[in-house]
Amino acid sequence: MTVYLDDNATTRIDPRVLELMVRVMEHDYGNAGSSHAYGQRAKEIIHAARDQVGSVVAARRHEVVFTSGATESNNLAILGAAPYGLKTGKRHIISTQIEHKAVLEPVEVLRQRGFEITLLPPDGSGRVSSEQISDALRDDTLLVSVMHVNNETGVRQPIADIAERLASSDTLLHVDAAQGFGKVSQDLRHPRVDMISVSGHKVHGPQGIGALILRRKHNATPPLAPLLYGGGQELGFRPGTLPTALIAGFGLAAELAEQEAQQRRAHCLQISQLLREALGSLDTIILGSEADTVPNALNVSILDVSSDQAIEALQDLIAVSDGSACTTVCATPSHVLSAMGISAQVADCAIRMSWSHLTDVAALRAVLPQAIAQLHRLQNLNRGQSPARLSTDR
Repeated sequence: MTVYLDDNATTRIDPRVLELMVRVMEHDYGNAGSSHAYGQRAKEIIHAARDQVGSVVAARRHEVVFTSGATESNNLAILGAAPYGLKTGKRHIISTQIEHKAVLEPVEVLRQRGFEITLLPPDGSGRVSSEQISDALRDDTLLVSVMHVNNETGVRQPIADIAERLASSDTLLHVDAAQGFGKVSQDLRHPRVDMISVSGHKVHGPQGIGALILRRKHNATPPLAPLLYGGGQELGFRPGTLPTALIAGFGLAAELAEQEAQQRRAHCLQISQLLREALGSLDTIILGSEADTVPNALNVSILDVSSDQAIEALQDLIAVSDGSACTTVCATPSHVLSAMGISAQVADCAIRMSWSHLTDVAALRAVLPQAIAQLHRLQNLNRGQSPARLSTDR
């Protein structure tokens, strides 16, 4: 069986989460907007899930707005802030060149509507500094949007430092935390982080559910306008019947991630070490600062082996990707690696491996020798060397 190493794209649902969801769908199928007993039970389940999701980032129940996922949350945070910016004359937005397309594309929409956009470049390690943020800050800056953990490299951004530098500013701070929520959540608990986008399927919950966490100040939510209308659910920010089973699953997944964080981290570190040691026998370049990379992801360029070649060679052994699952269909170079100053030649050979506490270490150990041998063979063939040299290369 192929070992799955693409958890940054989506994670396997936790069996405990699935069991809960089935139970809710079978027995607690009422509409939370209804006043009868079935509706009240659904409402109680949803309230409990708000507490579970909010607890991960030290947010309160009424600060959790459920959405379809981090992409929708990012759009609501960015596009939803625009009317307030127009009203107050704050038409400047700061973000980075390494954001997910779910941030970069809404930001570009606002550029087309007359907002001024500053996209900060990372350094060669994949990080944007808090000094860059403060240096770019202006009196008319409406919003700073910086991702928590990069989806391609796994590199953490200095969210707590950025939050500290914005302490005396009224600029909104939004964090796309799809990859870090429930894994490395400490920075997200900083009270100066106004808005946090998260997805259930990144923490072994169901696909199709996420949240935008709106931290209140002086009992007021961040000044957002809804993108959809009709129903008034979710504080008026996101209308429509709430999917009780999905929300319940997300809530439990968030709670389990918080409870089991240390054990999960230890398991992921073991896999990280195993992969780094195995890849060490190849001619490779690790992309992104090792010190700042989360323990469940690795971006590596296998020199002279294109990512397409590597993915095809490994498809029956290890499932890996060549970057964001949301953009691979476009077959365009990684904007993240380009922004880091990685050459096109090196970037073309980059693959992303990502894993979780559910990754079977024994199964991975069993397939790694063959996987590395396949990559050696490709590397030698592409360099005009004989495959017979494999024994000496290894």
